[in-house]
Amino acid sequence: MSDDLYSEDEYRRAKKRVKAKKGFYWHLASYCIIIGFLFCINMITDPFEMWFRFPALAWGISILFHYIAVFGIPGMNFNDKAWEEKEIKKELEKRSPKSQPPPPTIPEDELELREFKKLRDDWKDSDFV
Repeated sequence: MSDDLYSEDEYRRAKKRVKAKKGFYWHLASYCIIIGFLFCINMITDPFEMWFRFPALAWGISILFHYIAVFGIPGMNFNDKAWEEKEIKKELEKRSPKSQPPPPTIPEDELELREFKKLRDDWKDSDFV
């Protein structure tokens, strides 16, 4: 380790993370090269039967799972400590009585709309089925 700013554990975790990212990028690059090669073979041999899409789809699904394993689902970092702390604070604020604002007070005369009063006077019981 060349820098004393980080602990040995932090450095080891960062190195493991970089290695996982590098593995994903190699996986993606090999996918692009090989599926591109299969596409070319498909176009040369039988351009009307698109058989290359089956290995592309199967391998593409594995690329997706590899991406999720390395980077997680975008916008959903459940393993992140900062996300966990933020969610704990949200839950505590929901349950804390002092964090809830008091209900708004509405004067009694504003509870009914004036337009509704005008319309209500014109209704008869026979208007309703």
